[in-house]
Formats: sequence, structure tokens, C-alpha cells
Amino acid sequence: MVVRIGLYRGGMAIGIQVTMDAADPGKLAAFWAEALGYVVQPPPPGFDSWEDFAVKNGIPFESVNDYSAIIDPEGAGPRFFFQRVPEGKTAKNRLHLDVNAGLEAVDRLVSLGATKVQEFNDNKGHWVVMLDPEGNEFCVQ
Repeated sequence: MVVRIGLYRGGMAIGIQVTMDAADPGKLAAFWAEALGYVVQPPPPGFDSWEDFAVKNGIPFESVNDYSAIIDPEGAGPRFFFQRVPEGKTAKNRLHLDVNAGLEAVDRLVSLGATKVQEFNDNKGHWVVMLDPEGNEFCVQ
């Protein structure tokens, strides 16, 4: 017997969006899109670009890069939303991503702007702790 605790619709889990604070949302979105095999979310139908969307909706030019998002092109994974915040990262993440890309992905992620912090190989498994270009921790296994 399966018991579900929490909110759900018609027996299905509720989808989530992962939101990350960023100094440069566009740059961080581009990194994570490459890292995860996602794509930067295209603008709504009828708009050639997000800049076009901003102009036609009265969004000031200086606010165009305040937000960005990436989506799974297959539609299976969660949307990632990146929002500009004025303060920098000051402490260890309370939540981090485990990227199941295999350890062979570490060098590719470094070439995209990530930093390798530490490698672990013990009775719990083999993984690498990394930082994205803005210093957010994540693990690759």
C-alpha cells in the first residue's frame, strides 16, 4: 500500500520549479542549461525575443536580465528560474543539486565555468562537489 502525505492532484505529484538567486540571471541560466541538457525558455508566442517582450510590455531596458528561465526540452524535468538579487552569496547552500551525469562530466562542467572543490570516494559512493559560476554548490555523481 502506498500512502501519500502532502498535497497532490488526482493522485499525481505536484510539479515544482527550482528558483535560484543570481547576480547575472542570463549567464547562470546559460550555464545550467548546458550543464543539464536544458534550453533557455523561449519568449511567449508572438515575440521574437525576451527583449521584444520587455519593450512591448513596458519593462525598462535595465531590468531585461533580472530574470531568466530554463526548461527541459522533453518536458519531464522541472523549470529552473533565475532571479537577480542585490546581495551576493554569503553562506553554504541549504539545498543543492545532485547532477547524475557521471564523473566524466566534471571536466565539461569546469570548461563551462564550474569549479571542482573536492572529490569523495567512500562507502557512500563516488561524487565530486562543485561550484557553479556564482558559487552555488552542487554535486556530480
